[in-house]
Amino acid sequence: MEKFKIIEHIADVGVEVYGKDLNELFENSAHAMLSIMFSEPVLRSGESIQIEIEEPSLEQLLHSWLSELLYRFSVDEITFSHFTVDVNNTNFTLKARVFFEKFDEKKYFRQTEIKAVTYYQLKIDECRDAEGNLFYKARIIFDV
Repeated sequence: MEKFKIIEHIADVGVEVYGKDLNELFENSAHAMLSIMFSEPVLRSGESIQIEIEEPSLEQLLHSWLSELLYRFSVDEITFSHFTVDVNNTNFTLKARVFFEKFDEKKYFRQTEIKAVTYYQLKIDECRDAEGNLFYKARIIFDV
């Protein structure tokens, strides 16, 4: 299963993201956002931080997760290599270990500046593939 694909959108940038479970969906959503921001995926790992979020719905949890990463990039000037995410679908909480390093313009080429994660068309669906296996799909639009 592919992790994500860029979708056509008139003024902004959209992605459709996939995951065999919610943890993978949220991890792949972060990777999709990074692929829009940088011409090459950031693969180095460095230090890590713990992020914990609670929201009233899965969609709001996904929005807050990506917005938190965008905030950390903008304010703390860090970029991310990989994530270990644990999403609780009962109480809509997220606990994540995020591996990062200081952003360096000489190492990373900025491709597109993302201003914000939007709520426009934000949706998470539970789906089944042709064999009946469960997977999740999310649609996310970024304001660029």
